[in-house]
Amino acid sequence: MALNFPNPSRSYDAAKHCEWFWGYENAREVTFLVNDAVLAKLEPAMGPAEPEVLAAFHRHRDQILELARNRYASERQKMYMLC
Repeated sequence: MALNFPNPSRSYDAAKHCEWFWGYENAREVTFLVNDAVLAKLEPAMGPAEPEVLAAFHRHRDQILELARNRYASERQKMYMLC
């Protein structure tokens, strides 16, 4: 079974400067954090405010999920920091 992202939810963590999102393989939940710096590389004009960061995440969601799938495929863990 492949890693899927059926839930589009994500959550901004201002203290860690990252967005949390979750993937699933069967009943296993896998937590991912993507650092704001990753989003800034994808979208250099992104501002630091939460709405702008979450909008950038949404616009680049496919790329971020592909990065998450690749990390998961290379090493199975319960949590990943994408930076």
